[in-house]
Amino acid sequence: MMRSGKLIGGMGALLLAGLAQAQPIIEMHEVSAEGVGDSIGTIKVEDSEYGLLLTPELSGLEPGMHGFHVHQNPSCDPADKEGESVAAAAAGGHFDPENTGTHAGPYGDGHLGDLPVLMAGKEGNVITPVLAPRLRVSELKGHALVIHEGGDTYSDQPELGGGGPRVACGVVEE
Repeated sequence: MMRSGKLIGGMGALLLAGLAQAQPIIEMHEVSAEGVGDSIGTIKVEDSEYGLLLTPELSGLEPGMHGFHVHQNPSCDPADKEGESVAAAAAGGHFDPENTGTHAGPYGDGHLGDLPVLMAGKEGNVITPVLAPRLRVSELKGHALVIHEGGDTYSDQPELGGGGPRVACGVVEE
């Protein structure tokens, strides 16, 4: 009797430990000035000894490079910017908890919102994992992940690396 009780208790502890380490999966949606649209897939995020590993399973993007960032707010809704409705503008600017005001890429000393670019293949799919060495899963909670139309220069010129309009967004729940 004592052995089976210990075995069941031990299995329960392992199950709870596994649940505590569950990694978020963020649903990504098309965004436009009219609102949030259909799902384009997911991004799984998990901590690694080298930083935050982001594993996308996305489809429907234009082939090529896409800027990818953590934004300040947990919203993908459009908002007015200079009198015009802008896709996912409610997500705010790039996540910059140290107020660096600098766009320097995922390996630089700028804001933490810079993530490595995502590469969409000729069919518009993105499946290659990327690593953000200065971030942890816990820092994403309560923010949005945003994919931009174009690539990213990881500099302040052109404005915010030149990624252009926001085309997809997903909220990382608290």
